[in-house]
Amino acid sequence: MTRVAGIDCGTNSIRLLVADVHPETGELVELDRRMTIVRLGQGVDKTGRLAPEALERTFAACREYAAVIKELGAERLRFVATSASRDAENREDFVNGVVEILGVEPEVITGDQEAAFSFTGATGELHGTETYLVVDIGGGSTEFVTGNKHVEAARSVDIGCVRLTERHVRHDPPTAEEAEAIRADVRAALDLAAETVPLTTAGTLVGLAGSVTTVAAIALGLPAYDSEKIHHARISAAQVAEVTDRLLASTHAERAAIPVIHPGRVDVIIAGALVLREIVERVGASEVVVSEHDILDGIALSVA
Repeated sequence: MTRVAGIDCGTNSIRLLVADVHPETGELVELDRRMTIVRLGQGVDKTGRLAPEALERTFAACREYAAVIKELGAERLRFVATSASRDAENREDFVNGVVEILGVEPEVITGDQEAAFSFTGATGELHGTETYLVVDIGGGSTEFVTGNKHVEAARSVDIGCVRLTERHVRHDPPTAEEAEAIRADVRAALDLAAETVPLTTAGTLVGLAGSVTTVAAIALGLPAYDSEKIHHARISAAQVAEVTDRLLASTHAERAAIPVIHPGRVDVIIAGALVLREIVERVGASEVVVSEHDILDGIALSVA
């Protein structure tokens, strides 16, 4: 077994996975998995730069993760950075800070690379013969990937819960016009994705990342976030629509009172739910299979 660490730094959160990987089967034995909301992408859509306070929040999380990696004795580390750091003019400030704290340079990967990692992580435990459409809804971008054992087509588009919230939401709860503006952006992005990825031919829709798992936790009526109950749960299209409508009608305080919503996701979950709902409707899926395993698992496997 090889002990590895993978870090996924996105627009909204930074996550760590330390795991032992079997060299032949690729089986992951998870030792530590954690997530911190740092909102690295704060204001990037508008300014094109990473804000100093966002960088400091991210570096603080990196220091915490460095201690965990050292304590568990991971032999190898891969740090992958996605949408926000792809878009930022001052990405070198981010790179230099990560190198100083963790001793590795963050790989600012392309959307296609991000999609491939997500697909590998999400489908590793699924052994069906049908084609999967894997959808990873992030803070700044969403990845669409189809395939079975291997990626057949992939596309990343610039719709995410943070980006769309910052772009369109000015009221609490959002007005009908603001919600429709988000939907319009998602529909346009789906048109782009469909140029590369067949969206309506897959046998199973698999949804990843915090927006999807949060909608699933609400739909399941969980009293607290429970990753074991969420992982591989099947949420119907009607449940996705019902949860989205509920969130659209809620205030920030009402959403904050829902125990399964992470405090760092309260202000952006409406946009995330709208992205998921539009995807489910475009795909024509009767349900979405929710996976807690995603790009982070793909990164850890790639290290080994």
